[in-house]
Amino acid sequence: MTQIQDVRQFSPAAERNREPILQVLRRHLPAAGLVLEIASGTGQHVAHFAASLPELEWQPSDLSTDLHPSIRAWVEDAGLANVRTPLQLDVTADAWPVEQAEAIVCINMIHISPWAATEGLLRGAARLLPQGGVLYLYGPYKRGGQHTAPSNADFDASLKARNPEWGVRNLEDVESLAGTHGFEPVKVVEMPANNLSVVFRRA
Repeated sequence: MTQIQDVRQFSPAAERNREPILQVLRRHLPAAGLVLEIASGTGQHVAHFAASLPELEWQPSDLSTDLHPSIRAWVEDAGLANVRTPLQLDVTADAWPVEQAEAIVCINMIHISPWAATEGLLRGAARLLPQGGVLYLYGPYKRGGQHTAPSNADFDASLKARNPEWGVRNLEDVESLAGTHGFEPVKVVEMPANNLSVVFRRA
């Protein structure tokens, strides 16, 4: 009998936070349409969200094509028909391989990338989303220039040690940049493990 290799990668953090994130998405995503996920990672999130919100169509993406087999495997294992094939997407590019979406979900990318990636994300979201379109961000943030927990300060230091351009961002800086691209803040939700869900809407 041929043994089929399981190429699904597993993130304990994604397993822990997927349900709390889903509860926020249920309240803020549109009733129908295409949701573009930026930086899909292992694929655990998109498989969970798509199974729980079958009325939406999901487009996973990740800059690293090494992760695409894992994304596809999670989707196939769940037997989902409402998830498209993952795309390679560089948020800093002037053109993305998706031209339109009703919502964008981006989890745990902003702090593990240069600030230029956040700038590119907001530029691209402004191109893609219609008026009223939702941009959902998740991760750790500083508020008023201060970390919200000692663990976040330690995490920030570890990120900067790996790459000086990475780091936990000021929420106010992200909100200000979003405003310059026509986004209005809708909701900030405190999440487990000192993370935040940040919801914007295209004005």
